[in-house]
Amino acid sequence: MAGAEQTQPVSPKLPQSVLFCCDQNAVRSPMAEGIMKKLYGHDVYVQSAGIRSDLDIDGFAIAVCAEIGVELDRHRTRSFEEMEKRGDEMSSFDMVVALTPASRAEAAKLTRFDHLELEYWPVTDPSGALAGDGREAKLAAYRKARDEIVAYLQSRWGAPEAI
Repeated sequence: MAGAEQTQPVSPKLPQSVLFCCDQNAVRSPMAEGIMKKLYGHDVYVQSAGIRSDLDIDGFAIAVCAEIGVELDRHRTRSFEEMEKRGDEMSSFDMVVALTPASRAEAAKLTRFDHLELEYWPVTDPSGALAGDGREAKLAAYRKARDEIVAYLQSRWGAPEAI
């Protein structure tokens, strides 16, 4: 279904390849990539990218993922353009999961002629103004986003083997 967009679970069967995307590839999409690899193993090719890649991986994202055994320290941000230059064409993925409205629009535009699933999972922006002040408030906001990602993954593909 070219350019088709799903928001509800279609099948518990894991796709062969998934691309998670957000605006900067610094918080939500790398969290989703790492968590999916942790929960569902390496049988699925999982990557992440952003519309832009002008930020480094967020330290709070690294911290809250480490709490559940997901290592993000070595993640390097990349944009859709950088991804394609390295040979990862968006059209080669079975599924693209957009985590922000802007990445949803960009992914829809870039894949409009491709045969892949496009899903939108509106994960809360933990780095936004509503995150609050102070380290504990920020960590709570990032944990909320992390837990939303876990819930989306489990809703879509069932209970994982590990977390």
